[in-house]
Order: sequence, then structure tokens, then C-alpha cells
Amino acid sequence: MSDESAPRIKPLLPPDWDSAVHDATLAFPASREFVLNHWQSGDARGVHGLGVILNHPLLAKSFLTFNNHIATENSLSKREAELLILRVSWLRRSEYEFQQHVVLGLRAGLSEEEIESIQDGPGAVNWNATDAALLQAVDDLVNDACVQPDTWSALCKHYDQKQRMDLVFTVGCYEVLAMAFKTFAVPFESCLEPMGPETKERMYG
Repeated sequence: MSDESAPRIKPLLPPDWDSAVHDATLAFPASREFVLNHWQSGDARGVHGLGVILNHPLLAKSFLTFNNHIATENSLSKREAELLILRVSWLRRSEYEFQQHVVLGLRAGLSEEEIESIQDGPGAVNWNATDAALLQAVDDLVNDACVQPDTWSALCKHYDQKQRMDLVFTVGCYEVLAMAFKTFAVPFESCLEPMGPETKERMYG
């Protein structure tokens, strides 16, 4: 399903936040501050995704506590986390999530060539052994909900136990978000560049 259909749940924006919603956003302070400072600006990217979740403040508070760890306390580097997120959003065909994280991936140090290679997965020729293991772990989790033994052994050469745990939970966090963004048909913000036709054809091909 494309992310361009009519929204099933309307994003809740700051003028409509009540005390319960304000309390929920405190679970992810950086996200809260970004939305409050940018929702009316030309850089309102991601505001709709959060706004949809905030329609259920109790759920939002619990999920944002988890999401805050993944975004701000992750033992993996920002680049590594974005590699994982972009791959799971690609495999789940979540246009909204993928396009958001193209921006964040570039900021985290991924090149445009690497972002394009994420679409081809761990077998792309330009990956080193570490990046290939990260991408293979995503494929394993999406395909079988389990990192396979060979992939796990490769990860153990480069990552400690906490990092391997954060890897699984990073993929899981953005798997859930991909489901939510697609099911609720979260609309793109006006500042978010839509997916190009060639990229979309590869995603759905």
C-alpha cells in the first residue's frame, strides 16, 4: 500500500494538544522540541508521524519512551542506526519512513550512493563486512524474526552484547513505525520530498 492515500487518522498538531498529549511528548524530549519549534516552518519533517501517534496519548507515552532510547541512547552509531532503519523501511515499503530517514541518513554520514545501495541489501558490492552484516541482520529479522547463526557470528566480531541488543530493538522499533505509518496513511509534510518514480518502482517491483 502506498503512503499517498488519504489519511486514516489526522495528525494532532500542537494547537490541539491537551495536557495528556503534552505529558506524552515529554517521553521523547528532542522530538517534542523539534515539533514545537518547527511545525509551522519549512522544516516540519516528521511532524505528521508523531502527530498521528499522539491521538492515543497513553500508547504514545509508552512508545515514545522506547523510541527515545533508540534515537538518543542507542549504543550503535547514528550512521549504523540509520543503515538499519532505511533497510527495514525499504523492505516494508514504507515510503514515509524511508524518505524521512534519507534526510537523517545523509546527516548521519551515509552517502547518496550508500542510500541507493541499501535498496539492494547486503549483497551490494560496495559494503564492507560490517555494513553487510548489519543489513543482513535486518533481512533476517524481517524474513524470519530471528538473526541467523552466520549473521550473528559476523556481528559478534564487531559489536558487543548491548550493541547487538540495540540492533534488534532498533529494527523492531522501526518495523512497528512502518506498520503504523502505512496503516494510518500518514501524509507527507509539504517539506518532505516525495519518492521519485524510479525509486518507487524499485520499492514495489
